[in-house]
Amino acid sequence: MNRHSTGGLVAAVVLSLTVAGCGEGGGGDRGTAPPGTATTPGTAPATGPATTPTPEASPTPSATPSPTRTYPLSTAPRTIPSVREHEPARGPGWRPGSGSAVVVAKGSGALADEARLLAGELKTAYRGEGAARAGDIELALNTGQAGGPESYTLTTRGGRVRISAPDQAGAFYGTRTVKQALRSGGAVPEGVIRDRPAKPQRGLNLDIARKHFSAAWIEDRLRDMADLKLNQLGLHFSDDQAFRIESTSHPEIVSQPHLTKAEVRRIVALANRLHISVVPEVDSPGHLGAVLRAHPQLQLRNVQGTPRQGAIDISKPASARIVDDLLREYAELFPGPWFHVGADEYQALTVRDPAASYPQLARAARQKYGAGADVEDLATGWLNDRAAVVRSERKKAKAWNDGFFAGGPVSAHEDIEVEYWTGKEIGAREPVEYLREGRRVVNLNDEYLYYVLGEPNQFTYPTGRRIYQEWTPLVLRGSSAVPERYGDQILGGRFAVWCDLANSQTAAQVANGIRMPLRATAQKLWDPATPQLTWEDFRALADRLDGG
Repeated sequence: MNRHSTGGLVAAVVLSLTVAGCGEGGGGDRGTAPPGTATTPGTAPATGPATTPTPEASPTPSATPSPTRTYPLSTAPRTIPSVREHEPARGPGWRPGSGSAVVVAKGSGALADEARLLAGELKTAYRGEGAARAGDIELALNTGQAGGPESYTLTTRGGRVRISAPDQAGAFYGTRTVKQALRSGGAVPEGVIRDRPAKPQRGLNLDIARKHFSAAWIEDRLRDMADLKLNQLGLHFSDDQAFRIESTSHPEIVSQPHLTKAEVRRIVALANRLHISVVPEVDSPGHLGAVLRAHPQLQLRNVQGTPRQGAIDISKPASARIVDDLLREYAELFPGPWFHVGADEYQALTVRDPAASYPQLARAARQKYGAGADVEDLATGWLNDRAAVVRSERKKAKAWNDGFFAGGPVSAHEDIEVEYWTGKEIGAREPVEYLREGRRVVNLNDEYLYYVLGEPNQFTYPTGRRIYQEWTPLVLRGSSAVPERYGDQILGGRFAVWCDLANSQTAAQVANGIRMPLRATAQKLWDPATPQLTWEDFRALADRLDGG
């Protein structure tokens, strides 16, 4: 028998119609027979011997079956990102009614925050931990549930919705699907959704060093990210132009304006509630201009004494001490599992002969790593040492791909995640080379995922259309994909905002400019399949969801 046409359907439909109302798109009107269905008058079944009414009795009208409403098979809800799997069913779906509430299943009290947030968004009651009633949404933790981290199962049946997940993040994403389904279609469709992300790291990277963004603006981005099931916010807050977070270990380096630690704690707290990890970045040994203005004695100078912008002299022990002070300070402020240590665009390695131009670096390399070591090895050792500092703080280190070199006596530690952004810089190798080494890679392809204010250096503002139609996580450099066999080593990606020409756009313009690219990125990181919607339909869906 077809599972969607069982005898229990009528009872379920009757029950669901007594609670939260019917969903959009149902077939037939109340009180009319469904198309193609004949209705035949009949009599009630006899319960005893047939009798003949007496002449005085009024004739008994024959009983006619009340017509029941039927429904077409449901379709998957329209969401961004789209759900991975939807098992259709016949029924009215679910929408909140006057008696609806959000409840937490017994033993799932850890989901109270997620339940309260959803109740507030749907303007329904929150009833706490207890049994679900007709018209309710129930959230449940099931640690043994299949699907993996961040997955969830959403079942809509009998006038109720149940979201079950193996972890809190998955349950939260189920609530995002409910919220978007109501906005896009007016109801959560009948049936079962089984959903999970394709990639574990999905996010946005913000350069808040070159351009100050307020805490409130960043919090708005977090809320937007959460609805898109994005889970990682990178904060690049140290660069040549400015250092934008309050420091107690080195207050002399901090620029105005900047975020206070209290503001950062507020940002991190909101991110945690939305299941987003905030990844701090203190970039070194390049991009340290703001630090070096307060400590000019540490600036890298070539053999003629000419300083190199933003570059710290990694042959000096004091250089490591100040950077490590900052890494330790901010490791405490940001409790998430990652810390980005930079490693890109070190100016000592952009000249024809680094050893001749910077003999102090070449000398330090040989002293530390042996006669065959060169400046690249010293830079690699610097990366490893900074990664060791954040590792001691129980963090995983991330670094930009052009800080990883091959062929020398020193190799970057294997547990440092490669954030691949470009093939244009000195030291940048083809993505497949990192993958062949067994390294894990995060995609920040500057061809598709770099929103650079003012469009300098031949950058153009990326469009959501190009990301949606052309990019996948396998496209790490330019527009060419690496072989699919490396897919599991690609951990995900982030869309990145860089503020090279900071005054080119206001904060509001940045938010508007990244809106559709961020949605396209979220779609491609969550669902590996080719999108079913056309770009025009996807954009229209985004407009509907954002306007809801």
